Amino acid sequence: MIQTLQEDDYARQFVAPAGGIKHSTFFDTVNDRGVEQLLFVFTELQKQAAGILPSQYLELGDLVAIDGSLIDAVLSMHWAGYRTNSKKAKLHFGLDLNHGIPRKLFLTEGNGAERPFVSIITDPGQTAVLDRRYQAHHLFDQWQLDDYHFVCHIKESTHKSILEEFPVKKDSHIFFDAKVLLGTTNINQTKEPVRLVGYIIEGKQYWVATDRFDLSAEQVALVYKLHWDVETFFAWWKRHLNVYHLFARSKNGLMIQILSGLITYLLLAIYCCKQHGESVSIRRVRQLRNQIRNEAMQQTTKQATAQKRKLKRRKRPKKSHAIFYPDTTDN
Repeated sequence: MIQTLQEDDYARQFVAPAGGIKHSTFFDTVNDRGVEQLLFVFTELQKQAAGILPSQYLELGDLVAIDGSLIDAVLSMHWAGYRTNSKKAKLHFGLDLNHGIPRKLFLTEGNGAERPFVSIITDPGQTAVLDRRYQAHHLFDQWQLDDYHFVCHIKESTHKSILEEFPVKKDSHIFFDAKVLLGTTNINQTKEPVRLVGYIIEGKQYWVATDRFDLSAEQVALVYKLHWDVETFFAWWKRHLNVYHLFARSKNGLMIQILSGLITYLLLAIYCCKQHGESVSIRRVRQLRNQIRNEAMQQTTKQATAQKRKLKRRKRPKKSHAIFYPDTTDN
């Protein structure tokens, strides 16, 4: 934004305040204020978007994909602990899979634990969709006790004690479906039984643990497949909104940067749905950007024209009033 205000004549003349914006002023502002206000805006927009956008997977329940994304930091960002000669921050993020929009977010140092955020990002009754990093047998037990559902990819080598096997359809990509206890007895075994579904996609085996006995095995496999939507979201968000290009060094400043990007995405999602009945795309983003710029330039031109007319009227000389005397001379 600062670079644009410096290089773009239109932005410098009609957008920036008189005297421009100094780097120091901008950085000082984002480093110690603004998060509370942006969190409020983000939360309200998230609710609004969820009420507008169509829900895609009602038969599968309320699904939230959870993942962590590392953000490259600089060595001066001492709070972003990761490795001895490397600094990174980590964004813990939940994506509402039914509506395709961000749900909740938290920011920690790069080596911050991910598993505790599952019960923070989701609400009771929702289903967290997780990759293998979130496999934790004691948490599988706790989540079931607290009414948090989960569909979690687990390691193939995990020990399984079969309690009950379920029938598998012929010619299905599902090859295993059973109620089991995961882990080794007296070491890390689950106390509460879970459902374990095994399936093959493009020659690769997947093992998925869940407490969702109400779904078919094929639906369980589909739910985990939807986890890739969060990867797609991150890729689009980073690439087109450029949200990880650091403009601040503090945790507060980075949080503002991330919230700004998420708020922008929510606004785009609402706009694209209301105006075009479709999801967010870079084509619509470019169209909207050009539309806003053209409308702003037209408005500015109208204002400039009106100002010139006003000044011209002020400078116009007043008409002199001539005095005529009757001619009294004889012919």
